[in-house]
Amino acid sequence: MAAVSASLLPRLSAPNILASSRRATLSFRQFTQKLFPTLSIAIPGLSLNLPTLDDIWDGLLRAVPKNKVSHSKKRSRQMAGKALKDVNHLCRCPGCGEIKRTHRLCQTCLEAHITDIFSVATTPKAVISASGSSTLHIHDSTDPSFPLKQSISDAHKLGCHHVCTSRSGNVAASAGFGGEVKVWALDQDTGEWSLSGEITGPSAKTGEAWALALSEDGKYLASTTNDGRINVWNVSDESKPKIREYETGSPGSGIFGMCVDLSRDGKYTASGHQNGALYIFNNDTGRVLYSLSGLAKPVRSVAFSPGNTRLAAAGDAGIIALYDMKHGEHIGNLTGHSSWITSVDWSDTGEFLLSGSMDGKVKVWSIERNACVATHSETDKALWSVKWLPKTVRSEMFVTAGANRSLSFYREATGN
Repeated sequence: MAAVSASLLPRLSAPNILASSRRATLSFRQFTQKLFPTLSIAIPGLSLNLPTLDDIWDGLLRAVPKNKVSHSKKRSRQMAGKALKDVNHLCRCPGCGEIKRTHRLCQTCLEAHITDIFSVATTPKAVISASGSSTLHIHDSTDPSFPLKQSISDAHKLGCHHVCTSRSGNVAASAGFGGEVKVWALDQDTGEWSLSGEITGPSAKTGEAWALALSEDGKYLASTTNDGRINVWNVSDESKPKIREYETGSPGSGIFGMCVDLSRDGKYTASGHQNGALYIFNNDTGRVLYSLSGLAKPVRSVAFSPGNTRLAAAGDAGIIALYDMKHGEHIGNLTGHSSWITSVDWSDTGEFLLSGSMDGKVKVWSIERNACVATHSETDKALWSVKWLPKTVRSEMFVTAGANRSLSFYREATGN
């Protein structure tokens, strides 16, 4: 049987079978690579794509975690060399004794008010500030650091909304929320302020005194009322009698007077009202000289120029209107503020006009060029009062105050 099988299958010997199997394996591999390059199995009605080892290996490589830079590392690189530096230039404030930076104003002195500063007044040697607290503060303007020189406590129990001084710098007046009006006098020997007297009688009540203005010599005081009247007192007299009362409408029906000013020569009194009206009174005749138009919204500040030839008025309209005092004509507007203008003031030479607004910006205007020459924005809070400091040996300066509860001093139109 074995012989028969060998004779019938002579080519199926062991060496031949081995060689044949090798050739079959090689040809099968070549066939499968050509036929199935991606190991796809095709079955009628079904298709399967199986990934090769190369595809699997590439996915594994991509899944390996990378060295990602953390946020703290990025931040440290960004802030390299920008860290806070030690402050070495320190000294003691000569006014309060607290530590402050050299050649900088003492913030302890300037931020002494605990509420908004509503008004500031200047003299050749001092700056007086009034706020919602009961204390008046006096800063020494002859010292470059403007130290706090005096505090008058309990000046107005409910707070003070207006304070003004005479050009001579010897008399000051303040009005409180309780309706009281007090007059202060400067002691030339000690340099301190003390109470000189108080407005008494029917006028000493709420609503009878709002805005204040003193004459250049400090003898006369003008104030507005809630019904549009303007009262004038002789504060040089010990009894401080009322010597004039101006009406802006029928008795008891006038519009709230928001601001007032006296010309430096004492001839005119100007008042601004809530309905946008402006009135100029002749102090010699006691009559209305001009009734001015140009502002349709509340007027918050009026100011005569040093030469008494022009009047500046500003308020909620956001513009500063200029009027000629000789003919009572509206001669121009200064525009640039984007919010209510709360205060205006002329420089000693009349060359510049200063204005502060509710958006915290203070602007310096050139009257000759009829344009803004400088804008400062130390704060975004409301500025309630801006004033030029009387020009002395040093260059001209101005001060601002408001809702940030501090005083900011600037030198001319170049900044602080």
